[in-house]
Formats: sequence, structure tokens, C-alpha cells
Amino acid sequence: MKEKLLKLISYYKPYKLLFFSDLFFAIIGAGVTLVIPLIVRYITNEVVYFDVTKVDKTIIILGLVMVGLVIIEFGCNFYISYWGHIMGAKMEADMRRDIFGHYQKLSFAFFDNQKVGHLLSRVTSDLFDISELLHHGPEDVLISIIKLIGSFIILFMINVKLAFVAFIFIPFMAIYGVVVNKKMKSAFAKNRAKIADINSQIEDSLAGVRVVKSFANEKEELKKFQKGNMKFFEAKKDSYIYMGLYNSGLNGMSTLITVCVLIVGGLMLSTKALPVTDLITFLLYINNFIEPVKKLVNSGEQFQNGYTGFERFLEIMEIAPDIKDKENAISVDTLKGNIKFNHVSFQYEGNKEKVLDDINLNVPAGEYIALVGPSGAGKTTICSLIPRFYDVTEGEILIDGIDIRDMKLNELRSNVGIVQQDVYLFAGTIMENIRYGRPDATDEEVLIAANRANAHEFIMGFPEGYETDIGQRGVKLSGGQKQRLSIARVFLKNPPILIFDEATSALDNESEKVVQDSLENLAHDRTTFVIAHRLTTIRNAKKILVLTEDGIAEEGTHEELMKKNGIYEGLYNLSSL
Repeated sequence: MKEKLLKLISYYKPYKLLFFSDLFFAIIGAGVTLVIPLIVRYITNEVVYFDVTKVDKTIIILGLVMVGLVIIEFGCNFYISYWGHIMGAKMEADMRRDIFGHYQKLSFAFFDNQKVGHLLSRVTSDLFDISELLHHGPEDVLISIIKLIGSFIILFMINVKLAFVAFIFIPFMAIYGVVVNKKMKSAFAKNRAKIADINSQIEDSLAGVRVVKSFANEKEELKKFQKGNMKFFEAKKDSYIYMGLYNSGLNGMSTLITVCVLIVGGLMLSTKALPVTDLITFLLYINNFIEPVKKLVNSGEQFQNGYTGFERFLEIMEIAPDIKDKENAISVDTLKGNIKFNHVSFQYEGNKEKVLDDINLNVPAGEYIALVGPSGAGKTTICSLIPRFYDVTEGEILIDGIDIRDMKLNELRSNVGIVQQDVYLFAGTIMENIRYGRPDATDEEVLIAANRANAHEFIMGFPEGYETDIGQRGVKLSGGQKQRLSIARVFLKNPPILIFDEATSALDNESEKVVQDSLENLAHDRTTFVIAHRLTTIRNAKKILVLTEDGIAEEGTHEELMKKNGIYEGLYNLSSL
């Protein structure tokens, strides 16, 4: 826990001045609340017995002093409320930057085992609670300690017996708080997990809203949501039991202090062992004493809430990226595209069976290679290994004679362009989506890329042209239009190595022809891997590899493979039906 707390504290470092000024004004504000009851005691004990001519003047002066103290307290409270929250928001932004940046470093293997809603929860609700803890935690604890110690000293000076009565409850309150706190922490951790489940459910349902509506399954989605919602409710109900015990128990003890002080003080008044003015001052300070106790109650709850979120934050931050640059990674700039697989084997994490086993392949720069075969044979896996979305389990992949694991990852991927069947377009304009291929590209370069991808004509058909907003994931575009935008993106990137992963399989015949022309234009003089189910689209490939569960079963041109009367011929005849 010590290491986690040090990590939490490290986020204060860039805002030390803001942090210490926040604490400074917190101390001043707490001091003011301790001084005012002393002035009241001085007035009731001393000033009322002054000469008539002096009493009015003294009370007015002391009244102005108290008004001044109230103004100072207002200023201090405003500062710690406004600038304290600004500090908390800045630290929250820093954490959000860190965790989002860390997400970007993690490999496909990590995301294969995660739900988007869970990851989103750690960036939103968890971090908000952490920022509240970082802001309010230190100042609340400091203010509470100052008021408790200050009240104790002043009350002790006024009357030892009565001070003892007031503070005898503190050890019991502390023990009670610690015991219930532990149970509350466990309950809050369950809350975090359940709200992440709900976020995941909502994200999944909203992302697939078209499927939901096409099957008229709104009621089913509501049932699934309600099931998760009730689990979250049950988890919160458990946490509220402990929260209720925590708050009511400590608040009850706080009220009991006032009752005991009144009883003992009343008995002391009857024996003239305590002046009425001292009892009044005592009761004013009891209020000053109870307030920090309540604040500590809230701080305990806030700490559990925020610290639980921080632990979930650290869970992600402590996951080391399994694919990253070596210490002395080679800078490769622009590659030629000679690709060689040497005895490559691969299996997914947690899976005992190998997807690829001892694959050997040599692809000269500029060659057009097609990968065909049944689903699960490893076609997509082969292509995913080239840009290091996953690392090989055994063997090596060389590009231009260099092991890709020795290259700088960012530069390797800059040399690979991918066009997939399921095109992902970002919310925004057509111009922004094409420019994603190279963010520093000029408008003119974007237009050239769109022309080469056969996309310019349909883009100009929209009233706003390249500034047309395409909606979430490009919902306002047809499949062929989305595909051509993705091709334009790769044209702009201009990589020497291309991967087409079933890029036309979801299109109608007319769209397929236009997109196929764009792909062939893009593939010119580049090392190209094409995964295809429609074998008629790869007849012109220089080499076709037929993959099965046993590896590369056949290879050759279309004509050579058809003459063999083997697996390829069967697949081709089937796809031509």
C-alpha cells in the first residue's frame, strides 16, 4: 500500500505551489473558526463588566474584528473550493492522459480479453472519484486535525473535567471507524466492478443498435441491462449498509458528546464549579469539534471511494505492454518490402493449440501474394504478425533482412498499410478521415489520394464535399464508399507493404468492381498480401498460397493451382457457383 500511496502523491508534484497554497488557506480558515468563540467568551466574561462608556466601543470593535474574520474565512473557503477543484481537475486530466496513453501501448492480446465499457469506466467515473480524493482529502484531514487539536487545547484550558468528557469518546470512534471502514472498502470495490459491467453492457447495446432494432430485440436488451442494473443495485445496497453504519455510528457518538457535556456542565453549574459563560463557550467549541469529526467521516468514505478507483487505475497502469521497442531498436525509415517468414509458429495467449506451425515464406519486394483457405487456417494471423499486432511464438519474420522485433515499432507500422473488410471510420468529416492516413498532409494531397482511390467523385456529390460529416463509424456512407475512403487513407500513408483483409467480400458486384480497381491501383509496385474468399478477385496474383490447418498446402499462380486439381481448384469452383 505504501508504494501505491507514493504513486498517488506523485501526481501532486507538478502542482506543488497550488497544493501548499490550498493547505495554507485551509489552515487560516480553520484558525479563524477557532478564534471567533474565544472572542465571544471574552465578551461574555470580560467586556460586559467594563464601564458603560467603554463597553459599546469595545463590542463594536470586536464585532468588526469578527466580521473581518468571517470575510477572511469566506476568502479562504472560496480559494480552497475553487483552486482546490482546479488542482484536482488538473491531476484528473493527467491521470486520464496517462491511462489513455497506456491503452495505446497495449497490444491486441490485451484488448482481446477486455470489454470496452470496463476500460471506459476506468477513464471516467473512477478518475472523477480519485480527483475528489486528491483535492478534498488532504485539506479536509488537515482542517479536521487543526480543529480537533485546537478545540482540545482551548477546552482543556477552560475546564479540564469537561474537556475530558468531550474527548473520551475519540478512541471508541476511531476503533469503530476502522472496523466498519474495512468492510466498506470491500463493498466499494464490488461497486466499481459492477458499474464497469453496466458500462460495457450499454456500450455494446448502443454500438449494435441497428442489429437490435433489425431483430426487434429492444425488450431483450432491456432485460439484459436490467439484470446487470439489479446486480449493481445489490452491490450498492451492501455498500450502503456499511456506509450507513459508518455515518450513523460516528454521527451518533458526536451528538452523544454534546449531550454528555450538557449533563456534566449542568451539574457543574448547579455547584457553581463552572461559570455559565464557560459552558456557552464550551458548547460553541463542541460544535467546532463535531464538525471536523463529521468531515473525517466523509473523508473516510471519500478515501475508500477514491482509493478503490486508484487501485483500479493502477491495475491497468501496471500491465506491461507485451509488444514494445527493444532498448536499441533499429530506425528503419522507408522499407523496400522484402518479407521472409522463417519457421514461424504462433498461438494466442491462453490457447494451447497453434494457429500457425512452422511457416516458411519468402516474398520479394513488390510481389502480389494472395492467401486463401478455410476459416481458421491462419490467413489473418499471418497478416497480423507482419505489423507486430502480435509477436511470433517461435521463429522470426524479416523485412529487408531485419527481424521486425529489432525495428522501432512505430516506424515498422508506418511502412504497412491495411485495408480491412470491417472499415472503421471516425466521427468527423471525410477530410479528417482520409487525413488520418497522414495527419500532416495538405488538402491537396488528400484530394490526390481520394482521386487515386476512385472516391473523389462520390465525395463531391455531397453538398458539403470533403467537409461532410459522416456520423459515428461512417453510418451515412455505403459499404463501397467507406471502403474507398479507407483505401484513400492508405494512399495518403503511401506504405511499401499492403495488407488487404477480405476488403471486398461484403460489397455488391458493382461496388466490388470499383473498389477492386482502387485496390489494384494501390497495390502497384508494393508488396501486397491479399486475403480473399471471392477467388475470382485474385486470379492475377503472382503467387497464391492455400492455407489449411496443417500450414501452406499449395502455392503457385491461378493457372498452376487449377492444373493440380487440388484444394484450390475445389475452393475456386465453389466460389464461382
